[in-house]
Amino acid sequence: MAEPVGPGSSPLLAAARRAHEAAFGSAAVLAAWAPGRVNLIGEHTDYNGGFVLPMALQLGTVLVGSPTQDGTISIVTISAEADEPRRVQFPAPPPGSSLSPGLPRWANYVKGVIQHYRGGPVPGFSAVIASDIPLGGGLSSSAALEVATYTFLQQLCPDDGDLVAKALACQKAEHTFAEMPCGIMDQFISVMGREGHALLIDCRSLETVPVPLSDASLAVLITNSNVRHTLTGSEYPARRRHCEQAAAALGKASLRDATLAELEEARSRLGDEVFRRARHVIGEIARTAQAAQALQHRDYSTFGRLMVESHNSLRDDYEVSCPELDELVAAALEVDGVYGSRMTGGGFGGCTVTLLQAGAADRAQQHIQEKYSGTATFYLTKPSGGAKALPL
Repeated sequence: MAEPVGPGSSPLLAAARRAHEAAFGSAAVLAAWAPGRVNLIGEHTDYNGGFVLPMALQLGTVLVGSPTQDGTISIVTISAEADEPRRVQFPAPPPGSSLSPGLPRWANYVKGVIQHYRGGPVPGFSAVIASDIPLGGGLSSSAALEVATYTFLQQLCPDDGDLVAKALACQKAEHTFAEMPCGIMDQFISVMGREGHALLIDCRSLETVPVPLSDASLAVLITNSNVRHTLTGSEYPARRRHCEQAAAALGKASLRDATLAELEEARSRLGDEVFRRARHVIGEIARTAQAAQALQHRDYSTFGRLMVESHNSLRDDYEVSCPELDELVAAALEVDGVYGSRMTGGGFGGCTVTLLQAGAADRAQQHIQEKYSGTATFYLTKPSGGAKALPL
């Protein structure tokens, strides 16, 4: 079981620095780290103006590098899961000109952030990317890469330091360069994470409320199904479209403003599929607000019950779970000391998140592994702080 060492964990940083020396013949002089995240509850609510309750992880992405004088940007990734080629080179874009996405896909996240960076102009630089976030696991490896890149650029040519604008610029990078119409949660928690806290984010007003999550008797267990179903296909945009159709039919700006009673009234106009998508979102927004309150009051059994309701709704109404995730959740719920478990992230594979008594962590992992038809990977993690520059 991987128990992460923490932000920019030294092995990760050391590997990136060695790779920079090997690739570019010189030592890196700047370093930045940004965390992945796990969403405790509030799934597919962020692009509906609702609430989410993520926490930043100790797993993250580090970017080390140095400015160069030749106006060229050269980037190497040492992630074994990244698509080829693992090294890209392109001219630093002069003011007024723009970069464009292409292959390899991993480089698009970096290019998008350079394109939408709020400082600048961005000079030439060399950089190496290293990450201990599993790719495609629903723990926001893409947002961590975007936010680490932005944090690196802030050292290279500072912007005004506005954190909300930083998260929004990284989200825009994903929309325009990775063509993924994600909500704001992933970039926001990677930028704003607070150690020992989950963060209740209002995705409409962008206000955040830190919710303490440092009870030593409590553990958060992430279980990776190690099944990857890519999201950029038609599924994610289709879900967004269904939500927009439902909101329009109800005469609302977004489903955040709708009630289950109003939805029920419009059922015949919506068609079954759109009705069920909207029912998940409206219910999930309410569950997330309730869950944040339960966590504030250390009412873990209520929190756990809401997690299970969330999973069932994602499975039945939103239809983004899969047999592997359902298996992992069912196995977790059989263990004494487990409060609740659910799929987390966009769905179609990836991870589950389980809230449990710290003393039950070992037996939960053993039981889940025994029951699961595949091979699971476990991460026992604590809420971490957000992105930061690392001293070299």
